[in-house]
Amino acid sequence: MIETLKTRANQLFPGIAIAGLVAISAQFLNEHYGAPAMLMAILLGMPLNFLSDEQRTSEGIAFAARTLLRVGVALLGVRISIEMVQALGLPFLLLVILGVLATIVFSLMIGNLFGKDRLFAFLSGGAVAICGASAAMAIGSILPKRQHAERDLAFTVITVTVLSTLAMIVYPILTSNLGLSVDATSVFLGGTIHDVAQVVGAGFSVSEETGDLSTLVKLIRVTLLAPIVLVAALILRGSAEPGASRPPLMPVFVLAFLILAAFNSFGLVPETAKDLAGQISRWALLAAIAAVGMKTSIPKLLEVGGPAIWMVVSQTVFLALFVLAGIWVIGWAISSAP
Repeated sequence: MIETLKTRANQLFPGIAIAGLVAISAQFLNEHYGAPAMLMAILLGMPLNFLSDEQRTSEGIAFAARTLLRVGVALLGVRISIEMVQALGLPFLLLVILGVLATIVFSLMIGNLFGKDRLFAFLSGGAVAICGASAAMAIGSILPKRQHAERDLAFTVITVTVLSTLAMIVYPILTSNLGLSVDATSVFLGGTIHDVAQVVGAGFSVSEETGDLSTLVKLIRVTLLAPIVLVAALILRGSAEPGASRPPLMPVFVLAFLILAAFNSFGLVPETAKDLAGQISRWALLAAIAAVGMKTSIPKLLEVGGPAIWMVVSQTVFLALFVLAGIWVIGWAISSAP
């Protein structure tokens, strides 16, 4: 047994170590130059595509892209609690939930217009609606195996991260020009920007209070990742072809996410453990996305084409307009109440 584990570790170590080095490089660029870490990880990994076919590194890279990804997503659960949901208030909570669901439905409806199937529409729509790269990787892990799965995942991660970075710059200016209140600004930033890091950057660029509230709204969107992935896994399982491999009834990483969120809600996760889990989650996701980059061929990525980019842009604009309209409706209702 021990010898088997040693052999397996020796097989995985080279690929995992390279993915880790790429993740460290991406984090260095983030800390010193402000570049989005997730975007840097996948861009730095892509020129190393040849390593995914190298016998000594291929298994470790595949392990990082699959298993480390699920570990990272599961550990996001320690950042979620019931108190977060209660603090937002029912009207804004419903707006955030409806924004996520409406964006996914919208994505499924417009997929054919851009020449994309429903699996790609769900992958990109879920990434836009929920939490960017993390959601894309979680959704990608439950989709049926198909020819261009890794290419589509890499494309989605890159596109949503770039759009999220642009939103981090543009959206605070937009909310200022629209004269939105602190609460409305926080809901808009947290409810529309794709990645957590960019929400933090946008929120705190406005004010400390806006930063705290927008991060809270964003984490509530992250909470929706588990139930949406679970429902999608059940639907995909039911619609699988006879004899074809089916997604698991309950993905283990989704179950772990929910358990950790429940523990955190009951105050059973110490702050030190929460901080440690957060760090492990971040590094696991960075290494996973670096490995996804290494498994992605740049020429094949270009095959996705311009229509797919415009599709993700359309999804992003739809979410922004939906949340903005909802904020105005809620504001009007509050002001009109006796």
